[in-house]
Amino acid sequence: MRYITGAVALGAALVLGALSTTAQAATAPAQPARTGGLYAPTEMVLTVGQGDSRATATSLRAATLSCMPTASGSHPYAKAACAQLRLVSGDFAKVTEAEGQRMCNKIWAPIVVTADGVWQGRRISYTHTFANSCEMADGKGTVFEF
Repeated sequence: MRYITGAVALGAALVLGALSTTAQAATAPAQPARTGGLYAPTEMVLTVGQGDSRATATSLRAATLSCMPTASGSHPYAKAACAQLRLVSGDFAKVTEAEGQRMCNKIWAPIVVTADGVWQGRRISYTHTFANSCEMADGKGTVFEF
């Protein structure tokens, strides 16, 4: 009789333990595997406009650029632009202030470039004004070539 009561008690403990583990698993809802919030870890909108500043510039063209998980977007050279940004760790100042070799005229026809979005989880809002389109194209790579 002792053995039967011990076996019943052991069986009841095992059943209750299994039920409590199952109840905990059932009450915890499955969470999606999102780590980047609303935005992808690297996704931006790039614009090129004509004018003296971001506020007064007339937008000439715009492109989207996403570098994670693969280079994509409406940018025609997305792969090369993402590679260029990776080389400078997403520092747009290093892209726009690169020294060029071309001789450009001194005509003041300002071109404003902007980048807004997220670079590897960090919020980006960048603006740079070039004196003219020649200076913008002179050795600046493919980020603003669209």
